[in-house]
Amino acid sequence: MHKQPRNRMVIALSAIPLTMVLTSCDATDDPAIVDEPGTIVAVAREAGSFSTLLTALEVASLSGALEGKGPFTVFAPTDQAFAAIDPEVLNDLLADSERLAAVLTYHVVPGLFRADDVAGLTSAPTLNGKLVGISLAGGTVRVDDAVVTQTDIAAANGIIHVIDRVLLPEPIADIVQIARGAGIFNTLLAAVEAAGLTSVLKGEGPFTVFAPTDEAFSAIPVEALNALLQDKGALTSVLTYHVAPGTLTANQVLARSHLSTVNGATATISIANDGSARIDGALIAVTDIEARNGVVHVIDRVIFPR
Repeated sequence: MHKQPRNRMVIALSAIPLTMVLTSCDATDDPAIVDEPGTIVAVAREAGSFSTLLTALEVASLSGALEGKGPFTVFAPTDQAFAAIDPEVLNDLLADSERLAAVLTYHVVPGLFRADDVAGLTSAPTLNGKLVGISLAGGTVRVDDAVVTQTDIAAANGIIHVIDRVLLPEPIADIVQIARGAGIFNTLLAAVEAAGLTSVLKGEGPFTVFAPTDEAFSAIPVEALNALLQDKGALTSVLTYHVAPGTLTANQVLARSHLSTVNGATATISIANDGSARIDGALIAVTDIEARNGVVHVIDRVIFPR
């Protein structure tokens, strides 16, 4: 019987387990490489839809904070959310680093709160120091009035939830910007401009403005209104009669029978039998429209100092 050489047999037998090992390695030892997420700022930058937020963080000197250890939960408004803000108002906000920081920190909650955690809350403390409201209805989670549109975007130092509106812990528009945005105070704004009072009502204030609508001005005969608009002294007297110094809410106004105005004259406050409130006979139709430099109450007539 012919015998196979011993050394050839050893080589052949030893090749069997080697082949098995190589086959096993091909099947199981090729794991996918998973990149660790970057910081919240890095993840937002990579997403490509948070350019305005990232610019705002840089302007407010907060980028470094959100690249820190954390963890943080960030409710992140998209570029589209920022675009919904009046451009002038947004530019004013970006130019005021202190107010901007107050807005941005209102979007950040210390700690790690995933979507399920957020849905179980009614409020959360923010880095701003104020509580942000949280609600769940019909499967939709809202943070204040903003809808959460995407959740649980992981970052190395926290988590991001995307929202469709910018959260505002306090008003960022001034009285003039509020009036312009409402769209029903065009004549009032033209009168304020003609009297040279626009910069005053955009100032620090605070002011309480009883604002007549376009319809209220249309009740004045055209000839008389045109004459008023061309008489800067008389126009200033009328307009300042619609303004009281300080911020007076509706309840504070109704607690008085008379109200001192910037004009120097005194207006009369009354409550009718039906519960409606009036200033010099003009119905106070809408109240407590907040601005960053005061409050606006809408009235249905132009009032004149006596």
